[in-house]
Amino acid sequence: MTNQLNPDAPDAPEGTAVTAGTDGSDGTAPELFTWEFAADPYPAYAWLREHAPVHRTKLPSGVEAWLVTRYADAKQALADQRLSKNPAHHDEPAHAKGKTGIPGERKAELMTHLLNIDPPDHTRLRRLVSKAFTPRRVAEFASRVQELTDHLIDEFAARGSADLIHEFAFPLPIYAICDMLGVPREDQDDFRDWAGMMIRHGGGPRGGVARSVKKMRGYLAELIHKKRQALPAEPAVGEDLISALIRASDHGEHLTENEAAAMAFILLFAGFETTVNLIGNGTYALLTHPGQRDRLQRSLAEGERDLLATGVEELLRFDGPVELATWRFATQPLTIGGQDIAAGDPVLVVLAAADRDPERFADPDVLDLSRRDNQHLGYGHGIHYCVGAPLARLEGQTALATLLTRLPDLRLAADPADLRWRGGLIMRGLRTLPVEFTPVR
Repeated sequence: MTNQLNPDAPDAPEGTAVTAGTDGSDGTAPELFTWEFAADPYPAYAWLREHAPVHRTKLPSGVEAWLVTRYADAKQALADQRLSKNPAHHDEPAHAKGKTGIPGERKAELMTHLLNIDPPDHTRLRRLVSKAFTPRRVAEFASRVQELTDHLIDEFAARGSADLIHEFAFPLPIYAICDMLGVPREDQDDFRDWAGMMIRHGGGPRGGVARSVKKMRGYLAELIHKKRQALPAEPAVGEDLISALIRASDHGEHLTENEAAAMAFILLFAGFETTVNLIGNGTYALLTHPGQRDRLQRSLAEGERDLLATGVEELLRFDGPVELATWRFATQPLTIGGQDIAAGDPVLVVLAAADRDPERFADPDVLDLSRRDNQHLGYGHGIHYCVGAPLARLEGQTALATLLTRLPDLRLAADPADLRWRGGLIMRGLRTLPVEFTPVR
């Protein structure tokens, strides 16, 4: 099983457990990072919440890290500035070098993005990105997201069957973020290929992710340079996001071309896979909870949107696209949930475990699309809260509403037990999602 943010790390073969060890309480900790665990990690996370809520384990890559599984501890850790996002604070042994980030980002000079830096640099870059990536810009993009959604469904609607991951959930956010960034249409299939290599993880050639990162970095650097050279004095209506990033940097606050490339890269990298998984996991959850799916379809048929909005938040909580928050490293000795953590230790906040914590959510293992008290951690918390969350929500709501409206008898075309989940750490998503429906012509 691959390390999600280092897909070239050694795999744990199918059926081979990477054990969490024992925690000193009654019983032995569950096996983590097996294929069985990937299919349904929630029983293991329930055990950890009860018996070892802050638990040290060896990951498939060989890196040792602390897993934080309770909601209160997770929320504290996500906001604790003693936990740095900068990998330079990792007290890593030689065998762990480079295994805690995106493959190839160091060599490609893509380290200066929001997932790797702390204040004050994080504050400056986040402010600049926020100037460009505004709620208004996302709202104005809604019609394009709908257009892309309808086009992709048109491609398979008459066939009566589809793989919703490869034919829908994957291309939708790729083309959407490319459009928003300002990548020319004729170049967007290259981005789709590079992103495909990144999302396949261990399924492609060894080193393929790092090569894709390098190609994407080179392309973005050239595109940013061209856009900077041709940037008009005043922004045009509907100006693309890369141009807006450049413009924000040129009004008294400095954003280098390297920083702009890193920001564009992480918006694409972090933005597309989370949305792939939101759409895929969300559709799967609805298809396996027919009562909830029927409620949502009735609501949509009546022209209501409230259940869609609360429903997407519930899908983010119930089986969200991000299983573990990205890496953090202790800059000094600290205590989380009664557990002492040494300076230099990696800490991984398990969002999937925190969002099923019965101390915070009533009936946490029940899918309830109308759940109101739902302050889930699916997009993080604190200063590192996902800057692209509004776009992901827009894409998720549009995709699910359009699927259920245009293909009302959508159904699984495989036994749920036969579906495979991509193994790894950070993200959680299906490899395929075969469906059937009455053909629509």
